[in-house]
Amino acid sequence: MNEHEDKDEDLMDDEDMMDKGGRYDRKGNGGMHGKPMFKKKICKFCTQKNEPDYKNPDQLRRFTTERGKILPARITGCCAKHQRKLTAEIKKARVLAYLPFEKPW
Repeated sequence: MNEHEDKDEDLMDDEDMMDKGGRYDRKGNGGMHGKPMFKKKICKFCTQKNEPDYKNPDQLRRFTTERGKILPARITGCCAKHQRKLTAEIKKARVLAYLPFEKPW
């Protein structure tokens, strides 16, 4: 009898696992079937009230991959306005040799 009671404590109640439609929700993500929950990224430039600058390669290096590719906004969390500005500044920094165009193998 004790083993059976222990199993009941480990399992969730049927009410907890049911979504609004009466179906079982095994993902545990609030009933959104098939789409994982994620935290919305906030633009670093908007929150700190600064702009990307080609003269600051350390700041720009965080927005490029190891091979030198520019990371997309969905990865960096930049808003559209700052992503466009960031891309232009990275390209300026490449031309002026602050950043490499591509990492050598």
